[in-house]
Amino acid sequence: MAMSLGLHLLIVVVALAGWSWTNPVQEPEPRSISARLISPEPKPSPVVDEQDQRDDAQKRELAAEQQRKTADAERKKAEQEAKRQAAEKAAQEKARKIERERKQQEAQAREKAEQQAQAKEAARKKAEAEAKERERQKAEEERKRQEEAKRQAEEEKKRKEEQRRKEEAERKEERARKEAERKRKEAERRLREQQLNALAEEAEKARESEARRQREAAVAKAREAQMLTDSEKYQALIRDRLAQAWYPPASATENMVARLQITLLPTGELQGVTLVSSSGNTAFDNSALSAVRSLNRYPVPSDRDTFERYFRKFTIEFNPKRLR
Repeated sequence: MAMSLGLHLLIVVVALAGWSWTNPVQEPEPRSISARLISPEPKPSPVVDEQDQRDDAQKRELAAEQQRKTADAERKKAEQEAKRQAAEKAAQEKARKIERERKQQEAQAREKAEQQAQAKEAARKKAEAEAKERERQKAEEERKRQEEAKRQAEEEKKRKEEQRRKEEAERKEERARKEAERKRKEAERRLREQQLNALAEEAEKARESEARRQREAAVAKAREAQMLTDSEKYQALIRDRLAQAWYPPASATENMVARLQITLLPTGELQGVTLVSSSGNTAFDNSALSAVRSLNRYPVPSDRDTFERYFRKFTIEFNPKRLR
Protein backbone atom coordinates (compact mmCIF):
# COMPACT_ATOMS: atom_id res chain seq x y z
CA MET A 1 0.00 0.00 0.00
CA ALA A 2 2.81 2.42 0.88
CA MET A 3 4.52 1.73 -2.46
CA SER A 4 1.24 2.29 -4.33
CA LEU A 5 0.71 5.63 -2.61
CA GLY A 6 4.28 6.61 -3.37
CA LEU A 7 3.93 5.75 -7.07
CA HIS A 8 0.69 7.74 -7.41
CA LEU A 9 2.28 10.71 -5.66
CA LEU A 10 5.31 10.51 -7.97
CA ILE A 11 3.04 10.40 -11.05
CA VAL A 12 1.14 13.50 -9.85
CA VAL A 13 4.38 15.41 -9.19
CA VAL A 14 5.80 14.50 -12.64
CA ALA A 15 2.55 15.54 -14.34
CA LEU A 16 2.55 18.88 -12.58
CA ALA A 17 6.19 19.45 -13.42
CA GLY A 18 5.57 18.58 -17.11
CA TRP A 19 2.62 20.93 -17.26
CA SER A 20 4.74 23.68 -15.83
CA TRP A 21 7.44 23.04 -18.42
CA THR A 22 5.07 22.80 -21.42
CA ASN A 23 3.12 25.92 -20.44
CA PRO A 24 5.68 28.40 -19.37
CA VAL A 25 4.28 31.35 -17.58
CA GLN A 26 5.00 34.55 -19.42
CA GLU A 27 7.12 36.93 -17.54
CA PRO A 28 4.94 39.69 -16.40
CA GLU A 29 5.59 42.89 -18.14
CA PRO A 30 6.86 45.64 -16.01
CA ARG A 31 3.94 47.40 -14.57
CA SER A 32 3.52 50.80 -15.96
CA ILE A 33 2.31 53.43 -13.69
CA SER A 34 -0.21 55.61 -15.23
CA ALA A 35 -0.30 58.94 -13.56
CA ARG A 36 -2.20 62.00 -14.40
CA LEU A 37 -1.62 65.34 -13.02
CA ILE A 38 -4.75 66.67 -11.72
CA SER A 39 -4.86 70.38 -11.81
CA PRO A 40 -7.57 72.72 -11.87
CA GLU A 41 -9.08 72.65 -15.22
CA PRO A 42 -8.07 75.68 -16.99
CA LYS A 43 -10.75 77.95 -17.65
CA PRO A 44 -11.44 78.09 -21.26
CA SER A 45 -9.86 80.88 -22.75
CA PRO A 46 -12.25 83.04 -24.28
CA VAL A 47 -10.13 82.91 -27.37
CA VAL A 48 -10.15 79.05 -27.69
CA ASP A 49 -12.63 77.86 -30.09
CA GLU A 50 -15.11 75.14 -29.69
CA GLN A 51 -13.31 72.71 -32.02
CA ASP A 52 -10.28 72.71 -29.90
CA GLN A 53 -12.32 71.96 -26.87
CA ARG A 54 -13.86 68.96 -28.59
CA ASP A 55 -10.46 67.68 -29.63
CA ASP A 56 -9.13 67.98 -26.16
CA ALA A 57 -12.12 66.17 -24.78
CA GLN A 58 -11.64 63.38 -27.32
CA LYS A 59 -8.02 63.08 -26.43
CA ARG A 60 -8.81 62.91 -22.84
CA GLU A 61 -11.38 60.21 -23.50
CA LEU A 62 -8.90 58.23 -25.60
CA ALA A 63 -6.33 58.54 -22.86
CA ALA A 64 -8.83 57.47 -20.27
CA GLU A 65 -9.86 54.54 -22.46
CA GLN A 66 -6.25 53.57 -22.91
CA GLN A 67 -5.71 53.76 -19.21
CA ARG A 68 -8.78 51.60 -18.64
CA LYS A 69 -7.56 49.02 -21.12
CA THR A 70 -4.11 49.06 -19.64
CA ALA A 71 -5.62 48.67 -16.17
CA ASP A 72 -7.89 45.87 -17.39
CA ALA A 73 -4.92 44.12 -19.00
CA GLU A 74 -2.87 44.50 -15.87
CA ARG A 75 -5.81 43.36 -13.79
CA LYS A 76 -6.35 40.30 -16.00
CA LYS A 77 -2.64 39.61 -15.98
CA ALA A 78 -2.62 39.94 -12.24
CA GLU A 79 -5.66 37.67 -11.99
CA GLN A 80 -3.98 35.11 -14.26
CA GLU A 81 -0.84 35.28 -12.13
CA ALA A 82 -2.91 34.92 -9.05
CA LYS A 83 -4.74 31.96 -10.57
CA ARG A 84 -1.42 30.44 -11.62
CA GLN A 85 0.07 30.96 -8.20
CA ALA A 86 -3.14 29.67 -6.66
CA ALA A 87 -3.04 26.59 -8.92
CA GLU A 88 0.64 26.09 -8.21
CA LYS A 89 -0.02 26.56 -4.53
CA ALA A 90 -2.97 24.20 -4.77
CA ALA A 91 -0.79 21.68 -6.62
CA GLN A 92 1.96 22.10 -4.06
CA GLU A 93 -0.56 21.86 -1.27
CA LYS A 94 -2.04 18.76 -2.93
CA ALA A 95 1.45 17.28 -3.33
CA ARG A 96 2.22 18.13 0.27
CA LYS A 97 -1.12 16.65 1.29
CA ILE A 98 -0.37 13.54 -0.77
CA GLU A 99 3.10 13.42 0.80
CA ARG A 100 1.62 13.92 4.22
CA GLU A 101 -0.94 11.23 3.51
CA ARG A 102 1.84 9.01 2.16
CA LYS A 103 3.98 9.66 5.21
CA GLN A 104 0.96 9.23 7.43
CA GLN A 105 0.11 6.00 5.65
CA GLU A 106 3.74 4.91 5.90
CA ALA A 107 3.75 5.88 9.56
CA GLN A 108 0.47 4.06 10.04
CA ALA A 109 1.88 1.13 8.09
CA ARG A 110 5.06 1.24 10.20
CA GLU A 111 2.99 1.61 13.35
CA LYS A 112 0.73 -1.20 12.22
CA ALA A 113 3.78 -3.28 11.31
CA GLU A 114 5.35 -2.41 14.67
CA GLN A 115 2.06 -3.22 16.38
CA GLN A 116 1.87 -6.45 14.42
CA ALA A 117 5.52 -7.15 15.29
CA GLN A 118 4.85 -6.27 18.92
CA ALA A 119 1.69 -8.36 18.85
CA LYS A 120 3.64 -11.14 17.20
CA GLU A 121 6.44 -10.76 19.75
CA ALA A 122 3.86 -10.59 22.54
CA ALA A 123 2.13 -13.64 21.10
CA ARG A 124 5.52 -15.36 20.86
CA LYS A 125 6.38 -14.40 24.43
CA LYS A 126 2.88 -15.38 25.53
CA ALA A 127 3.25 -18.69 23.71
CA GLU A 128 6.68 -19.17 25.30
CA ALA A 129 5.27 -18.20 28.70
CA GLU A 130 2.31 -20.51 28.20
CA ALA A 131 4.66 -23.26 27.04
CA LYS A 132 6.87 -22.64 30.05
CA GLU A 133 3.80 -22.55 32.28
CA ARG A 134 2.58 -25.80 30.71
CA GLU A 135 6.05 -27.27 31.19
CA ARG A 136 6.07 -25.98 34.76
CA GLN A 137 2.59 -27.34 35.41
CA LYS A 138 3.57 -30.58 33.75
CA ALA A 139 6.73 -30.72 35.85
CA GLU A 140 4.72 -29.77 38.95
CA GLU A 141 2.13 -32.42 38.14
CA GLU A 142 4.93 -34.93 37.55
CA ARG A 143 6.54 -33.90 40.83
CA LYS A 144 3.21 -34.18 42.63
CA ARG A 145 2.56 -37.51 40.92
CA GLN A 146 5.99 -38.77 41.97
CA GLU A 147 5.48 -37.41 45.48
CA GLU A 148 2.04 -39.01 45.61
CA ALA A 149 3.47 -42.25 44.28
CA LYS A 150 6.28 -42.00 46.83
CA ARG A 151 3.80 -41.20 49.58
CA GLN A 152 1.58 -44.08 48.56
CA ALA A 153 4.62 -46.36 48.34
CA GLU A 154 5.73 -45.22 51.81
CA GLU A 155 2.20 -45.66 53.14
CA GLU A 156 2.04 -49.10 51.55
CA LYS A 157 5.43 -49.88 53.03
CA LYS A 158 4.30 -48.60 56.41
CA ARG A 159 1.06 -50.53 56.08
CA LYS A 160 2.93 -53.72 55.21
CA GLU A 161 5.43 -53.06 58.00
CA GLU A 162 2.58 -52.37 60.39
CA GLN A 163 0.83 -55.51 59.16
CA ARG A 164 4.08 -57.45 59.59
CA ARG A 165 4.58 -56.05 63.08
CA LYS A 166 0.95 -56.75 63.88
CA GLU A 167 1.22 -60.31 62.61
CA GLU A 168 4.54 -60.70 64.41
CA ALA A 169 2.95 -59.28 67.56
CA GLU A 170 0.01 -61.63 67.11
CA ARG A 171 2.40 -64.55 66.61
CA LYS A 172 4.37 -63.46 69.65
CA GLU A 173 1.15 -63.00 71.57
CA GLU A 174 -0.02 -66.43 70.42
CA ARG A 175 3.34 -67.94 71.39
CA ALA A 176 3.22 -66.05 74.69
CA ARG A 177 -0.37 -67.19 75.21
CA LYS A 178 0.57 -70.79 74.45
CA GLU A 179 3.65 -70.48 76.63
CA ALA A 180 1.55 -68.90 79.37
CA GLU A 181 -1.01 -71.67 78.95
CA ARG A 182 1.75 -74.26 79.08
CA LYS A 183 3.27 -72.59 82.12
CA ARG A 184 -0.17 -72.32 83.68
CA LYS A 185 -0.83 -75.98 83.11
CA GLU A 186 2.67 -76.81 84.28
CA ALA A 187 2.13 -74.59 87.32
CA GLU A 188 -1.21 -76.28 87.96
CA ARG A 189 0.44 -79.67 87.60
CA ARG A 190 3.22 -78.63 89.91
CA LEU A 191 0.70 -77.08 92.24
CA ARG A 192 -1.29 -80.30 92.27
CA GLU A 193 1.88 -82.23 92.83
CA GLN A 194 2.92 -79.78 95.52
CA GLN A 195 -0.53 -79.94 97.05
CA LEU A 196 -0.43 -83.72 96.91
CA ASN A 197 3.10 -83.69 98.28
CA ALA A 198 2.04 -81.11 100.84
CA LEU A 199 -0.95 -83.24 101.78
CA ALA A 200 1.30 -86.25 101.95
CA GLU A 201 3.85 -84.28 103.94
CA GLU A 202 1.12 -82.85 106.12
CA ALA A 203 -0.26 -86.31 106.63
CA GLU A 204 3.23 -87.55 107.34
CA LYS A 205 3.88 -84.58 109.58
CA ALA A 206 0.52 -85.12 111.22
CA ARG A 207 1.41 -88.72 111.77
CA GLU A 208 4.85 -87.75 112.99
CA SER A 209 3.37 -84.93 115.05
CA GLU A 210 0.81 -87.24 116.50
CA ALA A 211 3.50 -89.78 117.23
CA ARG A 212 5.72 -87.05 118.62
CA ARG A 213 2.81 -85.63 120.58
CA GLN A 214 2.07 -89.03 121.89
CA ARG A 215 5.71 -89.54 122.68
CA GLU A 216 5.94 -86.11 124.22
CA ALA A 217 2.70 -86.70 126.06
CA ALA A 218 4.08 -89.94 127.33
CA VAL A 219 7.34 -88.24 128.21
CA ALA A 220 5.47 -85.29 129.71
CA LYS A 221 3.25 -87.63 131.57
CA ALA A 222 6.24 -89.54 132.78
CA ARG A 223 7.99 -86.29 133.56
CA GLU A 224 4.90 -84.94 135.22
CA ALA A 225 4.72 -88.06 137.25
CA GLN A 226 8.39 -87.73 138.01
CA MET A 227 8.03 -84.04 138.83
CA LEU A 228 5.01 -84.76 140.94
CA THR A 229 6.90 -87.49 142.65
CA ASP A 230 9.90 -85.22 143.18
CA SER A 231 7.68 -82.34 144.31
CA GLU A 232 5.88 -84.54 146.77
CA LYS A 233 9.19 -85.81 148.03
CA TYR A 234 10.65 -82.31 148.48
CA GLN A 235 7.40 -80.94 149.83
CA ALA A 236 7.49 -83.68 152.46
CA LEU A 237 11.09 -82.72 153.27
CA ILE A 238 10.17 -79.04 153.54
CA ARG A 239 7.24 -79.84 155.81
CA ASP A 240 9.50 -81.98 158.01
CA ARG A 241 12.06 -79.16 158.26
CA LEU A 242 9.41 -76.57 159.06
CA ALA A 243 7.77 -78.91 161.59
CA GLN A 244 11.11 -79.32 163.30
CA ALA A 245 11.73 -75.55 163.28
CA TRP A 246 8.19 -74.51 164.33
CA TYR A 247 7.33 -73.92 167.94
CA PRO A 248 3.65 -73.09 168.26
CA PRO A 249 2.62 -70.91 171.22
CA ALA A 250 0.81 -72.37 174.22
CA SER A 251 -2.38 -70.68 173.10
CA ALA A 252 -2.43 -72.62 169.81
CA THR A 253 -5.31 -74.93 169.20
CA GLU A 254 -5.86 -77.64 166.60
CA ASN A 255 -8.37 -75.46 164.74
CA MET A 256 -5.96 -72.62 164.07
CA VAL A 257 -4.60 -72.40 160.53
CA ALA A 258 -2.14 -69.82 159.18
CA ARG A 259 -1.47 -69.81 155.42
CA LEU A 260 1.90 -68.47 154.28
CA GLN A 261 3.25 -67.90 150.74
CA ILE A 262 6.94 -68.77 150.44
CA THR A 263 9.21 -67.59 147.58
CA LEU A 264 12.51 -69.42 147.12
CA LEU A 265 15.60 -69.03 144.95
CA PRO A 266 16.84 -71.93 142.74
CA THR A 267 19.56 -72.45 145.33
CA GLY A 268 16.90 -73.15 148.00
CA GLU A 269 17.48 -69.83 149.83
CA LEU A 270 14.45 -67.97 151.14
CA GLN A 271 13.58 -64.91 149.04
CA GLY A 272 10.46 -63.88 150.94
CA VAL A 273 7.49 -64.97 152.99
CA THR A 274 4.01 -63.45 153.16
CA LEU A 275 1.08 -64.11 155.46
CA VAL A 276 -1.77 -64.93 153.11
CA SER A 277 -4.39 -65.94 155.64
CA SER A 278 -4.17 -65.26 159.37
CA SER A 279 -5.11 -67.79 162.00
CA GLY A 280 -6.68 -65.09 164.16
CA ASN A 281 -3.90 -65.45 166.69
CA THR A 282 -0.95 -63.14 166.31
CA ALA A 283 1.40 -65.29 168.34
CA PHE A 284 0.42 -68.26 166.23
CA ASP A 285 1.03 -66.32 162.98
CA ASN A 286 4.40 -64.96 164.20
CA SER A 287 5.55 -68.41 165.28
CA ALA A 288 4.79 -69.69 161.77
CA LEU A 289 6.67 -66.77 160.13
CA SER A 290 9.62 -67.35 162.49
CA ALA A 291 9.75 -71.01 161.60
CA VAL A 292 9.85 -70.15 157.84
CA ARG A 293 12.60 -67.55 158.32
CA SER A 294 14.64 -69.81 160.56
CA LEU A 295 15.62 -72.17 157.75
CA ASN A 296 18.74 -70.99 155.85
CA ARG A 297 18.27 -73.32 152.92
CA TYR A 298 15.26 -75.33 151.80
CA PRO A 299 15.55 -78.71 150.10
CA VAL A 300 14.61 -78.16 146.42
CA PRO A 301 14.95 -80.41 143.36
CA SER A 302 17.84 -79.85 141.00
CA ASP A 303 15.49 -80.00 138.00
CA ARG A 304 14.72 -76.41 137.06
CA ASP A 305 11.28 -77.13 135.60
CA THR A 306 10.21 -78.91 138.75
CA PHE A 307 11.56 -76.04 140.85
CA GLU A 308 9.85 -73.32 138.71
CA ARG A 309 6.57 -75.18 138.72
CA TYR A 310 6.35 -76.26 142.35
CA PHE A 311 8.92 -74.43 144.46
CA ARG A 312 9.53 -70.94 143.03
CA LYS A 313 6.42 -69.76 144.86
CA PHE A 314 4.12 -72.00 146.87
CA THR A 315 1.67 -71.80 149.78
CA ILE A 316 1.84 -73.86 152.97
CA GLU A 317 -0.57 -74.11 155.87
CA PHE A 318 0.53 -74.16 159.51
CA ASN A 319 -1.81 -76.25 161.63
CA PRO A 320 -0.65 -78.09 164.72
CA LYS A 321 -2.46 -81.20 163.68
CA ARG A 322 -1.71 -81.39 160.00
CA LEU A 323 1.83 -79.92 159.85
CA ARG A 324 2.96 -82.42 162.49
